[in-house]
Amino acid sequence: MSGLNGVMMQYFHWYIPPDGELWNEFKNNAKELAEVGVTSVWLPPAYKGSAGGYDVGYGVYDMYDLGEFDQKGSVRTKYGTKDQYLAAVKAAREAGIRVYADIVLNHKLGGDEPEETEATPLSMDNRHEPIGELQTVQVWTHFTFAGRNKMYSDMEWHWWHFDAVDYNSYNDGENAIYLFKDKSFDENVDLEKGNFDYLMGCDLDMDHPEVRDELKRWGEWFIDTTGVDGFRFDAVKHVKANFFAEWLNHCRHHAGRNLFAVGEYWSYDVEALHFFIEATGGDVLLFDAPLHYNFSVASTQGNDYDMRQIFDNTLVKDQPTLAVTLVDNHDSQPLQALESVVEGWFKPIAYALILLRTEGYPCIFYADYYGAHYKDKGSDGNEYEIWLESHKWLIDKFLYARQAYAYGDQYDYFDHANTLGWTRLGDEEHPGGMAVVLSNGDSGTKWMEVGQPNCTYIDLTEHIDEPITTNEEGWADFRCNAGSVSVWVPKS
Repeated sequence: MSGLNGVMMQYFHWYIPPDGELWNEFKNNAKELAEVGVTSVWLPPAYKGSAGGYDVGYGVYDMYDLGEFDQKGSVRTKYGTKDQYLAAVKAAREAGIRVYADIVLNHKLGGDEPEETEATPLSMDNRHEPIGELQTVQVWTHFTFAGRNKMYSDMEWHWWHFDAVDYNSYNDGENAIYLFKDKSFDENVDLEKGNFDYLMGCDLDMDHPEVRDELKRWGEWFIDTTGVDGFRFDAVKHVKANFFAEWLNHCRHHAGRNLFAVGEYWSYDVEALHFFIEATGGDVLLFDAPLHYNFSVASTQGNDYDMRQIFDNTLVKDQPTLAVTLVDNHDSQPLQALESVVEGWFKPIAYALILLRTEGYPCIFYADYYGAHYKDKGSDGNEYEIWLESHKWLIDKFLYARQAYAYGDQYDYFDHANTLGWTRLGDEEHPGGMAVVLSNGDSGTKWMEVGQPNCTYIDLTEHIDEPITTNEEGWADFRCNAGSVSVWVPKS
């Protein structure tokens, strides 16, 4: 699905300015991204969220409003208008970049009118534990989408299309999840908090035929309207797993092509990821959250971390063809809810580990590529100013090495706690091979084979100036600096 040496880019971060310019920016950058080696782009949710022009896209309001209707205080979304989105997708595809749309099939927020029904309050920490009796509640579950006036779909959403909410107007001080009468949480979800079906807002009832049918109709409309090449599913551990395969196969049949799909199952327990993959028949790849966790731990422990463990308990080690590897994303970046920082010094090492090896489908994060600057409050209530360094120059070098040299057999030299190395031997079309050495401690060397006798290699990263020449059997001592990475390629 990913294509030979394919590379994905997440083209946004949480704190992108809400100026409506992201679609235009991406359209203008698409050709350059294709030229450096990006083959696919994951774009943020394109539809209207409950916060209108300020919504990152995960507070789903109206999935049919791609920045076309005056709803929630604006016509455009945070990223631009429908026309700008369609133009950006078109420009990307013309440049040879596949576009993956971010979609949320878990919840809705920003209901237009309240409704009265009955529900049982449950503990936020254990969704099997009632903390009150069945009671009458007032909930914001009627979605009329008046600004759209039934264009594209005439369905209005009501309380019976949902399982639960976390707000009751009749008792707005209670901290609870309200499970509606005669409803139950989905099975085949993550087991955290007893049952992690409920995440936020109005939780969709995937057992309701009108819900399933409407989501499939929307999928048909979205594909026909935008022409995207696939999807990034948000929060898949909160929705019964088999629905994604059902929805995806319906959309593939409608489109008449093999739409790509990757899910966000944010768990550091690799067995939970295996369970989801089995439940979806391998139709949906997953982001390798456990690998990100290893990167985060390694970056904070410095040379105390044993680099031989970097791929332990990861999806890319167990099921490499189903793993989308990443260093960071919008949820893990500083000041976000799932903050798990990969320190800046380690990011070049981490990107070498995902971009220059055979396993996995690597994903570059916008804020790591272009850098980022923003302010927000932390979990302690204090405001912080964050500067994220751009690693564009070095990532571009890795992308070039991936396109030009990352071919053929891969030999690993993972025999030292701080210094790792591997080589790629090349193939008939890409001779010459490549050697990669990295260290989270002191400067290091690796005696490695590249299969090219008496050949001179230079460090593509320019961290080391002196070239290295292999012996008559094609072996050499390849070097890297302390806390750094070097990529050795044949001197032209």
